[in-house]
Amino acid sequence: MINILENLPKNTEVEHFQDIIKSDAIRIERIVSYGQSSPEEGWYDQSEHEWVLVLSGYGVVEFDCGEICQLKSGDCLLIKAGRKHRVIETSSDEATVWLAVFYRE
Repeated sequence: MINILENLPKNTEVEHFQDIIKSDAIRIERIVSYGQSSPEEGWYDQSEHEWVLVLSGYGVVEFDCGEICQLKSGDCLLIKAGRKHRVIETSSDEATVWLAVFYRE
């Protein structure tokens, strides 16, 4: 048993990605952000669907159409495969802990 909100990485200079479950059909990942955002030069354009839940902190996701979603603790978002997006802001005064589920139909 693990507690997804415990044993958070101490290095706040980088974003941390940890696979919780990984198979051919699904990948569940814990992401810990400390004020990081996506690189300015690109958008995520994934071949998998991504369902993301913010467990603590907050994150702001922008889509290439200009839509912006602000997610706080407890909020979740489904990002369909091929929908270009990026994270433009995460909490810098506390860890933003995301639970991301990647899957294909």
